[in-house]
Amino acid sequence: MAGPSGRVLMVSMRLPVTVTVAEGTLEVRASVGGLATGLGQLRGPGRGQWIGWAGLAAEETAPHATALARALDERGCVGVDIPREELTGFYDDFANGVVWPLLHDQAGRLPLELAGWDAYRAANRRFADAVVAVAEPGDTIWVHDYQLCLVPALVRARLPRARIGFFLHVPFPPADIWDALPQRAELLAGICGADLVGVHTHGYLRHFIDACERAGVGAPGPETVRHGTRLVRVGAFPLGIDPARFEAAAATPQVAERVAALRASAPPATLLGVDRLDYTKGIPRRLLAYERLLERHPALHGRVQFVQLAVPSRDQVPAYQDFREEVEWQVGRINGRFGRPDWTPVRYVHRAVPFDEVVALYRSADVMLVTPLRDGLNLVCKEYCAARIDEDGALVLSEFAGAADELAGALRVNPYDVDATAAAIHRAITMPQAERRARMRLLRERVRTHDVARWAHDFLGALAGSPRDAARPVDDAARTRLVATIREASALRLLLDYDGTLVPFTREPQDAVPDAALVELIAALARRPDTEVHIVSGRRHQELDAWFGALPIGLHAEHGLWSRGRGATEWRAVSTADPQLLRAVTAILERFAARVPGAILEPKTAGVAWHWRAADPEVATWQSRELAAHLRHVLAGTTLGVTLGDHVVEVRPAGVHKGRIATAVAARAPREALCVAIGDDATDADLFAGLPAGGLAIAVGERPAGAQWRVDDHHEVRRLLEAIVASAPAPGAPGAGERAPSWWRRWLGGVARPGAS
Repeated sequence: MAGPSGRVLMVSMRLPVTVTVAEGTLEVRASVGGLATGLGQLRGPGRGQWIGWAGLAAEETAPHATALARALDERGCVGVDIPREELTGFYDDFANGVVWPLLHDQAGRLPLELAGWDAYRAANRRFADAVVAVAEPGDTIWVHDYQLCLVPALVRARLPRARIGFFLHVPFPPADIWDALPQRAELLAGICGADLVGVHTHGYLRHFIDACERAGVGAPGPETVRHGTRLVRVGAFPLGIDPARFEAAAATPQVAERVAALRASAPPATLLGVDRLDYTKGIPRRLLAYERLLERHPALHGRVQFVQLAVPSRDQVPAYQDFREEVEWQVGRINGRFGRPDWTPVRYVHRAVPFDEVVALYRSADVMLVTPLRDGLNLVCKEYCAARIDEDGALVLSEFAGAADELAGALRVNPYDVDATAAAIHRAITMPQAERRARMRLLRERVRTHDVARWAHDFLGALAGSPRDAARPVDDAARTRLVATIREASALRLLLDYDGTLVPFTREPQDAVPDAALVELIAALARRPDTEVHIVSGRRHQELDAWFGALPIGLHAEHGLWSRGRGATEWRAVSTADPQLLRAVTAILERFAARVPGAILEPKTAGVAWHWRAADPEVATWQSRELAAHLRHVLAGTTLGVTLGDHVVEVRPAGVHKGRIATAVAARAPREALCVAIGDDATDADLFAGLPAGGLAIAVGERPAGAQWRVDDHHEVRRLLEAIVASAPAPGAPGAGERAPSWWRRWLGGVARPGAS
């Protein structure tokens, strides 16, 4: 991590401490396990701080505020006070009552009225205030989980140059499920205040990027989202555990004695489930699968027992109260159906269990059942493997747990398929010892080598390499500095977008023709010593040729599909499209255009554009995102690609983009040449990315990512270009009483008059 201090500020809903107030006495104890243990090394004097809620409402801690602040400071923590009423709306009603079920594909569990949004925003502002109050230049700010989605953007607004990461510890659902949330765009925009967004799997990564596009929060890229002027990276970082802690506990005499006692009192085969009592964990279906096992294999009666540890969770949320009743009813029904005086099929424990007791359960279980309906990752399966120092035991794992992507050696199941899950449990019980051990060794190796420390190192390392600087506005002083830099360069290569950069946008694309002042300005730039000018546009080459063909500049049409070099007269295409595929795409675009009055199609040589600047923005914005998403699906694996630009969806040959032109121009330029690119939309982000080291990228407006500088509009672009011309007057330029060059007279004579084709 770069910076003078190099601290990490961890920001999470809960602090890694347990705070209690009993009989007027405050007690603060360190928490163990999970992030608290694995990331403890990141906080302390000179290393960083952990910012979060202490676990009690502000009214309960107010009498002990000074003592609590001192105790937290000694542990490298900063508390965030939340009043009881706000806490209920923020945490219970919105975060856990609305966001949690949607993230876990459980839209059917949403309450009829979605409450708590105002409290959620207010609480997130409290966390952001706490971060800003302690942040120093050079700090890395790492925000965690769905309760704090707004914090990255709130901090970014006040600390624009901060390095901010966000990690989502739960799944991210398919975009059409996320769309059910009325505040979907606000939450995504909040997350996109970060430089790097981390999730557990590549599936969640794709869902997040799709959701950003559908909500209009950002344009998708390869594991990136272009949000305003910033490029937000999105990465998959599966969380690990601290395996050494479980291995050490599993080897203690106390745990060994407890394991022996458990095995002595249990049937020959023990199945184990360890979960929070949460509807996402799939406990009812797991019980059904166990019941199906007993139905199909009567020989197992009395010889197998299922131990389900269900840790109380969110008892105050109505959906969880109903769920507890459902689970307890299932347990009672199965025990009533199959139980005998000497055998209880299901042993159900509804309470928190000490750490050593959990490790003993792991060591004594022959089969671990981890079968959530949806889980961000699930660390229980990794804890089980770490605790099995005997390298024995079998793991039955839901394919809907994020950990299933990385834990080869587990028996993967679809928890919705009760019969197949029952069959997998039977296979695990009857698996030969040699196979069990081989699978467990594979599992333990993965858990050991991809622990929580490696997860933190990988995420923070990726965050340290994230570009985080937003484009700086070009005011008068900055323009003077830029022009001075350009004047000092021995050679200059200018790459200029057209629409939105040199001319304003118009409702009809054919109306955006260059005025005489613009052509004269481009001509003056072309006459500047040791200067090459290139116009790089999405326009058809016929238009650019008619408007600028008489000038000694490089012209590049359809985002670089067609090029005409400086001084050349012929256009050359670098790629072509399959006519049949292009016809099919055009038909799709025509259908979408028919739904949106004012949308028009612009056929191109090897592609087609769907413009909607003249359409109703509310309808067209939504349809353009739907169209882009649909086309990406249709064109996957073909020679065509899709770009969502400024009021346009464009299909063109894959691999054709403006960055290729920047790279080619720079390759032909002298080594000391300065390359300067100016553009206004997502296609120009490719142009900026193709610049060589030391090049200058200037964005017009807020959208293009990767720019160092930003101007407001095409007027500012022209003002900058005029200053460049004035900084080094071209010798021999036509002046009063001089005869203009023949190419200049031809243009003025009407070859490229406005409206000419």
